[in-house]
Order: sequence, then structure tokens, then C-alpha cells
Amino acid sequence: MPSRVPLFTPVLIVGCIIIMISFAVRASFGVFQIPIAEEFQWPRTEFSLAIAIQNLAWGIGQPIFGAVAEKIGDRKAIIIGAIIYAAGLVLSAGATTPFEMQAYEWLVGFGIAGTGFGVVLAVVGRASAAQHRSMSLAIVTAAGSAGQIIGAPTAEALLGWMSWQMVFVVFAGVVLALILTLPLMKAPQMASQDELEESLGAILVKAFKDPSYTLIFLGFFSCGYQLAFITAHFPAFVTEMCGPIMPGGLLHGLGITTTSALGAVSIALIGAANICGTLLAGWAGKRYSKKYLLAGIYLARTVVAGAFILLPITPLSVIVFSIVMGSLWLATVPLTSGLVAHIYGLRYMGTLYGIVFFSHQLGGFMGVWLGGRMYDVYGDYTLVWWIGVAVGAFSAIVHLPIREKPLVAAAA
Repeated sequence: MPSRVPLFTPVLIVGCIIIMISFAVRASFGVFQIPIAEEFQWPRTEFSLAIAIQNLAWGIGQPIFGAVAEKIGDRKAIIIGAIIYAAGLVLSAGATTPFEMQAYEWLVGFGIAGTGFGVVLAVVGRASAAQHRSMSLAIVTAAGSAGQIIGAPTAEALLGWMSWQMVFVVFAGVVLALILTLPLMKAPQMASQDELEESLGAILVKAFKDPSYTLIFLGFFSCGYQLAFITAHFPAFVTEMCGPIMPGGLLHGLGITTTSALGAVSIALIGAANICGTLLAGWAGKRYSKKYLLAGIYLARTVVAGAFILLPITPLSVIVFSIVMGSLWLATVPLTSGLVAHIYGLRYMGTLYGIVFFSHQLGGFMGVWLGGRMYDVYGDYTLVWWIGVAVGAFSAIVHLPIREKPLVAAAA
């Protein structure tokens, strides 16, 4: 019986490892913003567009890899994703023009899609018993934050004794090593008979006709906008906008002596706080309405982001913001994926969540690209930050009318 499946299974553990490594590499890209721009004298817009393209490719690739996983198997989809991811990183290491970097980031983005949430959350969801599903999705999502904790600081440390090109090559090798974990990732079919008999086309038509699916799609846009903008631009933002780190202070004593180091540490702090926030979201998602929890998270993000930009930007405010925003960071992912599974069933969760995730990555594209564009035009990130505040408020509102009622008889 599915109800006897334990919380921690080989599928869950391997899923955590894959997400952690995939996100560690992805979350480090903001650290390369200044070194690459300085080496080639590129405008900030150029590398920002490369990261934006990476996010867009991730979004386009997510439903594709979801469908591939449902057609030929989860493990084969992840192997394809890891190979594409590593190839994109190696090619990016050899890029010398903005066009080359931007072209290769299409490969990196598709690779992230093949080793990211869409495929891994779907297989973990199918392998989890109903009473564990919300928490299992939260644990895998939190593993992405663990990757974020180690990704940016690792990249910053490696840059201290090797070129950014070699760091990309090292990261490519780590991504390929994920393939070695896949023999343990074999999930049973946990879908109901009704779900197994319903075609992908039929469930897509049902979802597209449902206003709630549209609202979920629209609401996920701001999550991608805010997360991608902060991941890509916050280290540079802190380096340039934050007040000086005082000698003899706590941060100085911890070895954080420059605003550049504080920028990398801030990304790690966001990841650390998000582990707690995401696990709490998974616990709450089993007990309370997911749509109201999502609305509350987006509202809280709006308030926190608005307060941060209005107040003086100091090392202390950066740390406080990183911790508070981090607690809200990926808490939306287990709730959104869980909401999709709850309403539309598990059989085609990978594809349905992948389509919703495209909205997330479209927002990510806009956040990263606008960040670089607005910086080059105005010399700071203020306007793009306020756009993030506005779309966060929009997402809080659109989740309220969602009908949180199953359209497909879900598996137990």
C-alpha cells in the first residue's frame, strides 16, 4: 500500500542530491557577473542577458523534459539534462563574445530543466505516500537551498585561485557526476486508475480550460522575477551599494572583510534561511489551504523587499534582508507543485507543473535582463527592484480566487 511508503526513500535522497548540485551551480552565476564583465569590458546588460536567456531556456525546457520523463523515463531524462548542462558550461568557459555566452546559456538552461524541479519533483511526488507528499516536495526543494548555500561561496573561493573559465569546467564535471546516483532513483507509478487512463492531451485541455490553472500560471511569474533578479544581481548590488564593513566588527571577525564577500555570503544566507522556510511550507501545506499560504508568502515578500529598498542599505540590513527573504524564497515551490498535483493529479504532474514553471522562468528572464538593462541606463537597480515589489503584490492577489478542488481523482 502507498500509505506504507516511508518518508525518506532512495528516490527522495537521490532527488535531493540532484537538485542540490544543479542549484549550487545555477546559484553561483551572479558571482561571475563582475569578473566576466571586467575581463571583456562588456556592459552589464550583456552578461545579464546571458543569465536571463538561461532562465528562459530553463522555463521552455521544463515542460519538455517533464513530457520526456513521462514518455521514456525519469532517469533517462535526467541523464540527457546532465549531459546538456555540462556541455553548456564547458562551452561557456570558452566564450569570448556576448553572443557566444548568450548562445551557450541556452544549453545551460535546458540542462537545468533536465536536472531541476519539474522532473525531480514529479518523480518524488509519485514515489511518496499521500501523507508524506507535501513534506517530500518541501525536502527536495530545501535541498535546492542547500545547493545555494554552497554554490556562491564555492565559486567565490575557486575564483581566488583559478580563472572563471576553469571554475565552469570544474562545475561541468560535478554535474556529470550526478549520473552515478541514478541507479537508486526508481519510482513506482503512484497514479490512480483514472489518471493512468486519461491522456496527456485530455488533461491539458482540462487544465487550460480551468481558470485556476491560469491563475497559478500568472501567480508564479513574480516568484521567478524576484528570485532570478536577486540571484543574478544581488552580489553586484551589495558590492556597489552597501556601506563599508567596519574593521573590528562581527562581520570582519567572521572573515567577511569586503562587500564582494558579503554579496556571496548573502546568497548563502538566503539559501540557509530557505531550508527552514521551505520545510515549514511543506508542513503547513499538508494542514492548511495552499492558495492562502501562497498569497501570504507573496504578500510578505512584497513588504520585505519594499522595506529593504526604502531603508539605508548597510551590512546589517543586507544580512537581515537575506535571512527574512530567504525564509520565503522557495517556500512557494512545494506549495505550487503540490497545488498542481492536488487539483490535476500525479500522472502528468511533470508536464503540468513544467508549464506553470515556464511562467516562473519568464519572470526570471525579465528580472535578470531588466536588472542589467536598467543598471546600464540609470546606474542602479532601484526601478527594477520596485517592479519586483509590484509583481509580488499582484501574485498575492491572483492566488485568492483559485478553486482548490481536485479535477482528477488523485492517487492515495
